[in-house]
Amino acid sequence: MEDEVRFVTLGIEDLCTKREELNQQILQEEEEKNKLQNDIRILTEKLAKVNESLARKMATRNEFDRTIAETEAAYMKILESSQTLLTILKREAGTLNQVHESADTKDS
Repeated sequence: MEDEVRFVTLGIEDLCTKREELNQQILQEEEEKNKLQNDIRILTEKLAKVNESLARKMATRNEFDRTIAETEAAYMKILESSQTLLTILKREAGTLNQVHESADTKDS
């Protein structure tokens, strides 16, 4: 009977040791879980800030694109107007030269 009691006592002690080892593993994993959750929270906040920054920068870039397109369009209109004005000026200068030459030949 004494051997049986000792056997049961050793069995209980062995179970208690295994339980304590398992408990330590549980505590370590809970600590790791808490650390990971904190890391996720920090990364989520950083991601939100990066997304906000990207949204602002993309909006600004779009505004630049719009301004560039409008400026280029206005510049092209100015070039077209300049070409038209130059063509008219050349034609009128030619007409004036012809009139002047006609007047010179009539005066001669």
